Amino acid sequence: MRTKLFFITSLLLAAVLFSALSGGIGVPAASAQTPTGEQPRTIVVNGNGKSFLTPDLVYINIGVHTEDNNAAEAVDANTTRSQKVADELEKFDIDPKDIQTTNFSIFPQQQYDPNGKLTGIIYMVDNTVFVTLRDVSKLGDVIGAAVDAGANSINSIQFDAEDRSAALSEARKAAVADALAQARELASAAGVTLGDIQTMSSYGSATPIPFYDAKGYGGGMGVGAGGAVPTSPGQLVLSVDVNIVYNIR
Repeated sequence: MRTKLFFITSLLLAAVLFSALSGGIGVPAASAQTPTGEQPRTIVVNGNGKSFLTPDLVYINIGVHTEDNNAAEAVDANTTRSQKVADELEKFDIDPKDIQTTNFSIFPQQQYDPNGKLTGIIYMVDNTVFVTLRDVSKLGDVIGAAVDAGANSINSIQFDAEDRSAALSEARKAAVADALAQARELASAAGVTLGDIQTMSSYGSATPIPFYDAKGYGGGMGVGAGGAVPTSPGQLVLSVDVNIVYNIR
């Protein structure tokens, strides 16, 4: 009796298992399959937008370089000239927080005769300050005064703009408009209809770069001593790129 009951129970369990494997009780077998639809058709475009702005900041590295066969003498000479340069900068009402020492170094340079024999050591001393000038119109006067006071190393002059938000917004809008125009042109040429935006990303230059006109001139400076040095801030350009994926139908 127990053997017959076990056999019947086994048959019932097998029937339930078979039903589940074939789609489940009361559930069609086809529902276990994942429907496969068509991949959406898309157009990918890259747009670029630019905006121009007038610089209202300028960064300058102003340095004093001295040399002597005695390290202490080289440092003393450098200190004297550097102080004169600092005194001149104060006359332009530059905020102390806008003047930062970026380098002070003493470097021994070995000297050799034509036969390769060591003849002595020259000590080179450099003192460099990074200056943020918030009145661009004073740039030429500041350079001239610094050189007259003893500065003999002026480099890395870079123009900038303190507030770029409006220019960046303008560049972004121009980039999106450029991408949309390209997408419409491509869709029309291909005989398809442009749909919604699927994805969009933005990237580009957050730091203004010099703008060069047709003559290749942006904003530079002439180097010299005695009075103001001729300078021109020119214009800066902000460039933004966007990548947009449109659906088409």
